[in-house]
Amino acid sequence: MGCSAACIEQHQKPLLLIDCGPGTLAAYQANYGGLPNAIFMTHAHMDHIADLEILTVRARLQEVAPITLFVPLALIPTLHQRLATYPGTMAEGDHDFWQSFQLRPVTDQFIHAGHTFKLYPTRHHAPNSSHALCLPGHMFFSGDTRPIPEIIHHELTGSEAIFHDCGTIPNPSHTGLDDLNREYRDDVRSRFVLYHYADEAAATTLEAAGYQVARPNERFSLPDGKRLSL
Repeated sequence: MGCSAACIEQHQKPLLLIDCGPGTLAAYQANYGGLPNAIFMTHAHMDHIADLEILTVRARLQEVAPITLFVPLALIPTLHQRLATYPGTMAEGDHDFWQSFQLRPVTDQFIHAGHTFKLYPTRHHAPNSSHALCLPGHMFFSGDTRPIPEIIHHELTGSEAIFHDCGTIPNPSHTGLDDLNREYRDDVRSRFVLYHYADEAAATTLEAAGYQVARPNERFSLPDGKRLSL
């Protein structure tokens, strides 16, 4: 769904978009035909938020209702600084960034469309700078992170598909292939779908190591008529 974003679907209709980086909005409209009505932000790096700027303009020009934006509480100041302070207002009707959204600050969980979602701070650049999203019994989406066995081994029900950030080489902010064997149990790793790798060569390397890999525009079936589209 463009730059490591994903969309949870229910009965083949979008339920919740996760992140909105470069290319996400075009991919979303190609798949669903309209603008998203609800988004969860894992963190505030530009590769995960950049298309929000395009979205606020299109929402204003199309005069759609404010889009629900679920944002972990600690991320709101950074998101505001990076997207809402310049240029401040649009030329088209004196409209600012936040007028296109219904901001929903969230901490440990939130309810959307009758479903309770849980979120967990992960290991990224700094404490509380990135958050994983879980729909219990259905899916866990790690967001950008180092290995997080303290969450995945102890907080999940055991039935979720686990979509995990992973490249071929680890770094201080992202998981690498060697991290997986060292940090996670075999029964957990068998449920992994890896994403946020560098390129097709990296995907091939991850697959050769025995992991399922998500590719652009691929959909994964979840319980109760749900899917995750990447």
